[in-house]
Amino acid sequence: MSRYAPSGTHITFGPGGVSPAIRLLLIANIAVFIVLVFAEPGGRQLNPLVGIFGLTPDAFLTQGRLWQIVTYLFLHGDVTHLLFNMLALWMFGVDLERRWGTQAFTRYYFLTGIGAGLSTVVISLMPLESVRALYTVATIGASGAIYGLILAWAIVFPHRIILFMMLFPIPAKVFAIIMGAIAFLSAMSAGGGGPVNQIAHLGGMIVGWIYLKGPTNLRLDLKYRLTKWRMDRMRRRFDVHRGGRDDNWKNHIH
Repeated sequence: MSRYAPSGTHITFGPGGVSPAIRLLLIANIAVFIVLVFAEPGGRQLNPLVGIFGLTPDAFLTQGRLWQIVTYLFLHGDVTHLLFNMLALWMFGVDLERRWGTQAFTRYYFLTGIGAGLSTVVISLMPLESVRALYTVATIGASGAIYGLILAWAIVFPHRIILFMMLFPIPAKVFAIIMGAIAFLSAMSAGGGGPVNQIAHLGGMIVGWIYLKGPTNLRLDLKYRLTKWRMDRMRRRFDVHRGGRDDNWKNHIH
């Protein structure tokens, strides 16, 4: 990864030290992976923890395993899966947490992760042969949230330069477009497990885009209406009347 500096381009690898939320996420994912390895009797799909905590639309919808929409983010299939996700979490997440703050970053991370999981559940209900396997196969991994971080990093730092495939320097916004295009094309492929592996990636990016670049005025209007409703309810509860011109002196509080 490289960054622009006043005297030219300064080459660095990664954002530096680990921020608080990233540290906790790294510890949690690595700890869960260690537990998963020791609980694995014969392959990932046979692991009892994957069946309980991985996101299986069938179990999520019919068995009431609602926790899976969050817990699937902490399960990974192998060391490579874990390594790449945690590396991306550190590379893209630290800068975002420093810019947004720990609370806002954590909210965004889980929002995109949960959104990615819900998109997988919704797609699994479509009457298409290519996505039928989604309904009964467990989805695991933080990739949906990671793709959401990639999108956010490209929006916040669009002109940062990243070495794509460690060879080709490209702006962050181009990198995000390429990653989204790869995920889309893979999801459209019926072979090689494409839909199973890539729909969550796309879902994380789409949810992140809506959250960061969606109808801001609509969100603010909803917040205003909710706040106004709460204030009106408190007024009625404590018998407080609104101020303003009123001929009825009894409705004024002094």
